[in-house]
Amino acid sequence: MLKERGLGKPMAESSGRESILGPKRPLGRENLLRLLAASVVHRDDGLVALSKPPGLPVTGKPEDLTLLSLLPDLSQNLGLPQDLQVIKAAQKESSGLVLLSGCPSTFQRLRDFYIKNQRAKRPTASYCAVTTRIPAALEGEIRTGLKLMQIEDFDLVVPMASPSRNSIERREVKNTLTLYKVLDSCNGCALLRLQPLSAFPSQLPVHLTLILSPVLGDHVYSSRVGTVLGEPFLLPAETTLPRIQVLEDPLLRKLHLQQQLVHRVPLHLHLHQLLLPATGSSTSRPVLTAPPPAFFLQTLSLLGLDLPQDKQGGEMPKVFAPAQ
Repeated sequence: MLKERGLGKPMAESSGRESILGPKRPLGRENLLRLLAASVVHRDDGLVALSKPPGLPVTGKPEDLTLLSLLPDLSQNLGLPQDLQVIKAAQKESSGLVLLSGCPSTFQRLRDFYIKNQRAKRPTASYCAVTTRIPAALEGEIRTGLKLMQIEDFDLVVPMASPSRNSIERREVKNTLTLYKVLDSCNGCALLRLQPLSAFPSQLPVHLTLILSPVLGDHVYSSRVGTVLGEPFLLPAETTLPRIQVLEDPLLRKLHLQQQLVHRVPLHLHLHQLLLPATGSSTSRPVLTAPPPAFFLQTLSLLGLDLPQDKQGGEMPKVFAPAQ
């Protein structure tokens, strides 16, 4: 049962030193290197895991500031192998785990592990997200086709409820599936666990709009959820353009924000845990965990939401078994 509580700690206690706002300007190379060096959560002979900030892309153009462009300097600073390759990573606007390896056999073993589990629809990644509404169903699955479309000047992901077989075969549309569970809720907001069983750009933010619960800090897809007399409804994805997320007054007050600063609220979507294959004779599969960043934890405190305690190395928490 979800807890009904007040607004959490009084402002004098909750405002603290941490801000839920992102920086006024993008972080420079040196600041990003220091941040990444402090965010290593796992390191052994064949595997390195760190937690990246939101807004940092993994790849990009040669002139872009990306995780890959930072890896040579980061590896040198930390004494890591210079030939690290990315196995799994949170997408650009999300925070969270990045899995790296400089060992070809480790890299291939883990890539094969994730591909095999995705084909078998077994979850290997667990995200946490703060949403601006509580889903009507406290746990469930979100299934839809997704397609990348150019709408005016934007490249946007659009849901296709009943894609044709031909569009799937031509790879114009991909069938996608996400499992979700509400971990906590308070005063109209929710903390969710998400386990994607497919991979598509922006899959999780788009899926959450379909259950009328946009991610806090989603300035691209949250505009697809409108309200009439306080009730949410879904606007047509093909004609709804991105805009700065509009937060209702009660939520602004809880976050101690004004609407004109909402453009600096980062996406509250964090790649929290990754399952690893069993090693040796062990049958248990270890789990890597990256704690949410400071802004995310501050938001939870302001909203009165509780994240269950992590047990590093324990089993991947299960949402539920998807329907076949």
